[in-house]
Amino acid sequence: MKDFNRKMEEASARASKTVGEAAERLEKDSAELIQYLNDEVIPAVREHSSKALRVASAKLADLADYMEKHSPKK
Repeated sequence: MKDFNRKMEEASARASKTVGEAAERLEKDSAELIQYLNDEVIPAVREHSSKALRVASAKLADLADYMEKHSPKK
């Protein structure tokens, strides 16, 4: 019975160590991911969103001009 308990304690210690190492790695990786998102992704999305809105605005202005020129006269 002592041998079984010793083996269980060893297995438990190995599992705890493995889980602890995985948790540390996960914390490090998630911090790096958040930093990447803040430094790279968010600025790029903002820049491209602004450009897309400007293009859409120009196209809508062109459409409005076209509709005014080609609308039936009353």
